[in-house]
Formats: sequence, C-alpha cells, structure tokens
Amino acid sequence: MTKERAYFEAAALKEHGHWCPDHVPEVYHFDRTMSLTGMRYLEPPHIILRKGLIAGIEYPLLAEHMSEYMARTLFCTSLLYHSTTEHKRGVAEFCGNIEMCRLTEQVVFSDPYKVSQHNRWTSPYLDADAEAAREDNDLKLEIAELKSKFCERAQALVHGDLHTSSVMVTQDSTQVIDSEFAFYGPMGFDVGAFLGNLFLSFFSQDGHANQGNDRKAYKEWILQTIEETWNLFRQKFVSLWNEHKNGSGEAYLPAIYNNDVLLELVQRKFMKDLFHDTLGFGAAKMIRRIVGVAHVEDFESITDASKRADCERQALNFARMLLKERRKFEGISEVVSLVQKSN
Repeated sequence: MTKERAYFEAAALKEHGHWCPDHVPEVYHFDRTMSLTGMRYLEPPHIILRKGLIAGIEYPLLAEHMSEYMARTLFCTSLLYHSTTEHKRGVAEFCGNIEMCRLTEQVVFSDPYKVSQHNRWTSPYLDADAEAAREDNDLKLEIAELKSKFCERAQALVHGDLHTSSVMVTQDSTQVIDSEFAFYGPMGFDVGAFLGNLFLSFFSQDGHANQGNDRKAYKEWILQTIEETWNLFRQKFVSLWNEHKNGSGEAYLPAIYNNDVLLELVQRKFMKDLFHDTLGFGAAKMIRRIVGVAHVEDFESITDASKRADCERQALNFARMLLKERRKFEGISEVVSLVQKSN
C-alpha cells in the first residue's frame, strides 16, 4: 500500500469533519512529504467500538451519532447538495486513491468467490460452507453488480472502511477514524459496512455467552441499534434533502422537481435503492470477514473453534441470503425480524 493513503485519510477527515465536527476528530496539521498527521487525541475512556461490543457494553447514543455522521457526510458530499462542478472537483481529488480501492475490490468482491491463497476460514468446520459460497452462481451474479457500483458510481465521499474498528466510543461520544480508504463511491457502501459489522457482532455473541450472561438481552440491543441506525439515517438524510431542496445541488433541479408530490416520489425511490445497496454491501462485507483474508475479532476471540464456526456459519448463511434477496425487503424491520425468528 502506498504512503499516499495518508494524504487521502487526512483529506477525508477534514472534509467529513467540516460537515460533521461532532463525530470526526479534528485534524490540526498534515505534512504530505512526511505523511505526518497531527490530530485530536481521543482520550480515555474512548475505546474501539468492536472491543466494546465483544465486551457486551451498550452504547445508548450509538445509533443517534452514527446516523448523524453518515447522513451529513454522505448528503453533503453528493450532487444532492453540490453542483456538478463542485462534485467533479471532489471526485478528481480522491480518484488518486487507486491502491486502496483496488485492495477493496480484491478482498471484498473477488477473493471470497474464488480459490485464493489469501483466503482462510475456520477449517475444517467451514470447508463445505466456503466451497458453497464459491460455487453459488446466483451469489456471483449479485456480487458482480455490487462490484460494478463500487467501481463506477461516484455518489458521495465515502469513508470506505466503516467497520466497528473504525469507530471509537464512550457512553456519550462517538468518533469516526481511519478513513484511508476514502473515495467517491456508492453511499450504501458506508452504511452497509457499519450495519454489516453490527450483524457480525450479533452472530458472534453466542460464542461470548457464559453461565453468568447468556447475552440474549445484548443481542436484542444490537438488533435494536441496527434498526434505529437505518431509520434515523433515513429520516435525517431526507430532512437534509428537504432543507436544501432549493439549494445548489444539481441532482434534482428545483425547476423540474418543483412540487411536493414529485419530490416525495423521487425521495422514496432514492432511499429504496440506497436501502437495497446498503443490504447488499453489508452482506458482502460480512462474507469477506468469514471466508476472506481479513477476519474480525468478534469471531476470532472465540477460542473454541467448533463454537466459533457455528457462529460464523449462521452469519455466512444470513449474509448469502441477504445479498441475493435484498430487493425483497421494504424496510429494516423486516430484516431484523427475520434474524430474530431464525436465531
């Protein structure tokens, strides 16, 4: 990976911090020659969100904060807010982050669906499951469509790696870090990455349960957080759209989309497509964390390999279903209900 990723990380932190200063640590200085970033120190008790989820800690403001971060950063770097000139300027700046995008293309959209020296899984327990994913033609058709969107659709400045280790939290603070994968891409890639990692945490909880804590109440909190995050994101995103409908955004010119009925139709279709993208990208991120090169501590910290494999298999089966059938779902509550019934 090129050291130039430091430039894109600092640039994305500054841009996202401009639109959502409450949830992005401030960058004080960046030296491109030295690849040196001086930024806010996230003091204790801030910890990586993934570690908090493994420990079974509830964060009551997580959905509120992450929905705010995603709504503001994605809306305000899109054509819904900017002119095409401003948007293309942003696309041009970040199109140089080629190596990081190519790495994502490989590990998310390619390697899990073929034999690759980089792939690994909990063997021998998941040998058949990994092979089934590689031989699933319907799954490959869907992942090809998502890869095309990832590579071709410069919808907004996305974080590009918005998993639960890219977020630091306390009970009343949520800070998004590590945006070295940032580029102009599909909005659903960010929202899906975050929700997909919450689903991974959900499926891992049985492996962390013990006699003192069966984790059932915590699993319900995770599902509630998933549902609240999407619903709040949708609400805030549409609210920003309504607030700026007569602004400089050129996606839907006010001279054309000039009545409430038409605007509502446009918004409904836009959010439906974004929801299905979110489910698809979220599922793809889950699959790659189970049968790809880079795994997650949620599962890896389960010492009993058989128990770990059982948790991973449930997550993998859910993700394969979700990727292939994402268009059948009208809302996040349907997805959450399906998980509750099957778990």
